Amino acid sequence: MSKVFSSATEWLMRHRSSLPGWMNRAMESVARNPDGVLGRVAARLLGGNAEVAATTVPNTALRLYIAPTNYSGQAYAWARAVEEYDPRIGARNVAVELPGSYRFPADSRVPIATTTASAQWADAEWAAAQQFTHVLIEAERSLFGRRFDRDPAREIAALQAAGLSVAYLCHGTDIRDPAAHARRTPWSPYPDDPRTAALQADAERNLALLRAVPLPTFVSTPDLLDDVPDAIWCPVVIDVARFAAERPVFSDGLPTLMHASSSAVQKGSHLIEPALAPLLASGRAAYRLVTGASSVEMPGLYASTDIVLDQFRLGSYGVAACEAMAAGRVVVGHVLPNVRQRVLERTGLSLPIIEATPDTLGQVIAGILDHPEEAQRIAARGPAFVSAVHSGSASARVLVGEWIEATS
Repeated sequence: MSKVFSSATEWLMRHRSSLPGWMNRAMESVARNPDGVLGRVAARLLGGNAEVAATTVPNTALRLYIAPTNYSGQAYAWARAVEEYDPRIGARNVAVELPGSYRFPADSRVPIATTTASAQWADAEWAAAQQFTHVLIEAERSLFGRRFDRDPAREIAALQAAGLSVAYLCHGTDIRDPAAHARRTPWSPYPDDPRTAALQADAERNLALLRAVPLPTFVSTPDLLDDVPDAIWCPVVIDVARFAAERPVFSDGLPTLMHASSSAVQKGSHLIEPALAPLLASGRAAYRLVTGASSVEMPGLYASTDIVLDQFRLGSYGVAACEAMAAGRVVVGHVLPNVRQRVLERTGLSLPIIEATPDTLGQVIAGILDHPEEAQRIAARGPAFVSAVHSGSASARVLVGEWIEATS
């Protein structure tokens, strides 16, 4: 029965964007109220009481525990980067996984149904966590399920009482204030996002936690320093060599443009084709919209593309743009001036992403096609930029130097 229900749930999660609003609201209600009747029933049907092993504890002088979101595999990447940077540190990440979500590399995987239903897992995971020296809490989420009533403040107090050093790592929508973001750029997605009320409440609650329980705080993208000014930027990490591409841009006939859409509203996917319509109608370039591609497919997709259209609403950049830069592609997106300035100040390097908004995108692409030389020079800087900023060493240097060493 649980296998059938799990398969059905995975299908629903993968097709959420095409489901009626009432179904999405029902799923949100279950996710936000796991201890309610529907939440408890769903956890049982999903096999929440199945046995799941606790995280293994490394045999090192310093031990870093990162949990629970692992968005885009970042927690796993940070763990490996820290271990490579300082051999005194052993790191483990825990990923709480939703049905139908992409499976990124992780040291430990825990189905969300287990965190909801299993007191046995919660007790075992808490016992394991106490053997670490440092805990990095992702996205202000609860780590130990029912053990502390899913209250991060109680978990932090218990971890500190056990002698562990605790820090926050904010990822994005968990801490980005939608109302404030809408004032920063006219292209902000939040006026159009049906989740905005819930995201606003989440951000306010999480900001309140950071103020009420102050700890060392890191953010994964530089724009989030607008929301958490006292935080430290810990750059996202990618495998630079994996995305290296041999084919130079604009070397195979008709130029190709690609946009990989993970969230149409957030990335402005629906604004791209109208902006490009005249150019595409003239036959000067080909455009490909990619949805639902796995991480395994992405290196090949980038390698076969000349211009990667990133995002046009958030005013920043993340993992996808880093992958495209590592491939030496021409990357175009909307990055706010203060975000570019922060990158320059903290790295000494200019961000090799060509600026465009939905209003200017068609003109910017036409200019690139008319005079590709400058775009080629910018694209050629991409691999070196990503190697310097997003290969793991810079992130490890921040986590170790700004927190782990100072509290060991």
